[in-house]
Amino acid sequence: MKNIFNQGIEIQAVMNPMGFIYGNDVFGPQAELRRLDDIRNSLMNPRCEGPEIVYAIAMDVGKHRHRQLLHELNLLYGVVTYAAGRLGREPVRSQGHIHKISPRCRWSTPEVYEIWSGKAVIYMQETDGDEPGRCFAVHAASGEVVIVPPGWVHATISASPDEPLTFGAWCDRDYGFVYDGVRRHGGIAWFPVFDDNDRIEWLANPAYRPSELIVKPPCSYETLGVRSGTSIYSLFEDNPDTFRFVSDPQLKKDVWNNFIP
Repeated sequence: MKNIFNQGIEIQAVMNPMGFIYGNDVFGPQAELRRLDDIRNSLMNPRCEGPEIVYAIAMDVGKHRHRQLLHELNLLYGVVTYAAGRLGREPVRSQGHIHKISPRCRWSTPEVYEIWSGKAVIYMQETDGDEPGRCFAVHAASGEVVIVPPGWVHATISASPDEPLTFGAWCDRDYGFVYDGVRRHGGIAWFPVFDDNDRIEWLANPAYRPSELIVKPPCSYETLGVRSGTSIYSLFEDNPDTFRFVSDPQLKKDVWNNFIP
């Protein structure tokens, strides 16, 4: 698969087998595979059919010359690629989770997504309790950035059944995923489904109290140092402090109040 966005780092997603090819100046692990059976309990129809391997994920990738700096800043860069297809009526997607509380900063840390190829929806809700709070579905295309604020449930959704989705993301090096609340409710508060024209529509999950879903494009994140038209890895390369807020979200605590993604 050819990436159509210059992500600022030489990584190519491949489908057979699913994973990544790294450039000569790039380090990265063998991709971990998430299978349909791994995520069934968070889908609208746990018995649905779909790709056996739903997505591949590689955490802690980067350019060799940045390896020590990434550790010093407690930053982690990851890449993910999704299979084409659908999960029953739903798009190919992740389960939905909250980031665990970091033992270092004592926050559930944010995440910065950048779409490389395909079409995405970054879904997010404020809590994993019965009252999900504000809910957003942010549509993003190649080259666009979406930021998930600290402590929010989020799931990444492929908005097209006909093409793979590939994206990169900055997260905290002490990352961990908490699924308990989402799984207790049988999934996120709004289920994405394809209509007859392969457009995404949303069905409320009755396990939650009623909520409103706001469907929108990404915001401008200039207050967080993100410049449109420059990849998030290149922004880091130009100024390594740009994404300090990912591992130290308290640095931007005023921004997180009533944050709109």
